[in-house]
Amino acid sequence: MARPGTDAPSGEATYRALARPLLLPSWLVIGILMVLPVGLTAVYSFLTREFRGGVIWEFTLAAYDQFFFDRGLFGDEPPRIEWTYITIFWRSIWQAGLATLMCLVIGFPTAWIIATRPARTRGLWLFLITIPYWVNLLIRTVSLRFLLRDTGPMNGALQSLGLIDAPLPIINTNLAVQIGLFYSYLPFMVLPIYAAVERYNFALSEAAADLYASRWATLREIVLPVVKPGIVAGCILVFIPSLGAFLAPDLLGGAKTFMIGSLIDEQFRGSQGNWPFGAAAAIILMTLVLFVLLIYARAQGRAPR
Repeated sequence: MARPGTDAPSGEATYRALARPLLLPSWLVIGILMVLPVGLTAVYSFLTREFRGGVIWEFTLAAYDQFFFDRGLFGDEPPRIEWTYITIFWRSIWQAGLATLMCLVIGFPTAWIIATRPARTRGLWLFLITIPYWVNLLIRTVSLRFLLRDTGPMNGALQSLGLIDAPLPIINTNLAVQIGLFYSYLPFMVLPIYAAVERYNFALSEAAADLYASRWATLREIVLPVVKPGIVAGCILVFIPSLGAFLAPDLLGGAKTFMIGSLIDEQFRGSQGNWPFGAAAAIILMTLVLFVLLIYARAQGRAPR
């Protein structure tokens, strides 16, 4: 008990004092595995390229200049906008956005069906959704390439059924990349939406039906606003990794489907890579993602409760 004339420590202050030591391991993990690599990447993006691989510790903006401007082969021409890398960025955004849309179109009804099953069977449905992802992403992508290739099981089955006369040219196309991204990140859309739908009060839909609201009006005016946090979380979890993906473009796509993840990966391979340019491209990609998340956070902060 506190002595007379002194203030007893508040419960919140006591909680904070006890929580600080417990948070130290988390801060160490975040600092070592996230903050430190990002910081090193940012530093490397301002260094000078060493032509045999690696970097020279001389700070410059050459990597960012190479990304945005074309100054000719010898660097003595007037700067022009470098559309090559901008086009790769735009292609990556378009592919990631389309993959997110595909996952949402399939993931929302899938999550709804699972959440509306009897409680004793929901665990089985979730198990079936996640079990393919117990296998490494590289193995799954290689298997998908085997499935989609001209002489693969899919084309063989379609030809044996007489549905097609010649193999469908899917490999090394945008469609193959889309299938790969969709297959890789679909559970990231299903699980957050499932969590939101599971908490939904279905009495609201029944009340809307009693007031003669159509199913579309109930979905638009009641269901979607309630489960919106799960939809947004799923879209973020699919869009961000799809934007930086490089396995699907490399193994399922070709030169015409080159994405920013492949560009960054290429700069750090072998002795001919350009580490500062790869780091600069990674920082530009991360800045773009953070900018989009910041816009969403500000919009959510201004939205009425």
